[in-house]
Amino acid sequence: MVKKMLAGLGGAIALNLLHEIIRKNFNNVPHINELGEEALQKVTESTPLEISDPDKLYAATLAGDIVSNAIYYGTTATNHNFTSGLAAGIGAIVLPQKMGLNDQPVAENNQKKIMTVGYYLFGALVTKFIYDKIK
Repeated sequence: MVKKMLAGLGGAIALNLLHEIIRKNFNNVPHINELGEEALQKVTESTPLEISDPDKLYAATLAGDIVSNAIYYGTTATNHNFTSGLAAGIGAIVLPQKMGLNDQPVAENNQKKIMTVGYYLFGALVTKFIYDKIK
């Protein structure tokens, strides 16, 4: 299980690196971070925890994203990489609206939708690659 989690962590980091590099250098691309920040703010608004500093909100969202994706990839992508990545990507564009979140950062147009799914597929493929090398 440790090797699966390490592989999942590698896939999660790869996904986030890809997202950040593209987000900072191109227009009309997914902003998965904005979706995560909105979700985190929603979760914390009914608690004493308040994250008002944009840098701290970004860092907390990034950390949560890496941890949650590492767990997801480690438990799914090590066996079913394509299906796992596809499911995560589709979920990222379909679930936000159903959860009361703004889906525009990832689903505003077909380009963003395709790229979002592609990011999660990439993370799953990296996870499977790492796992196959270390198992």
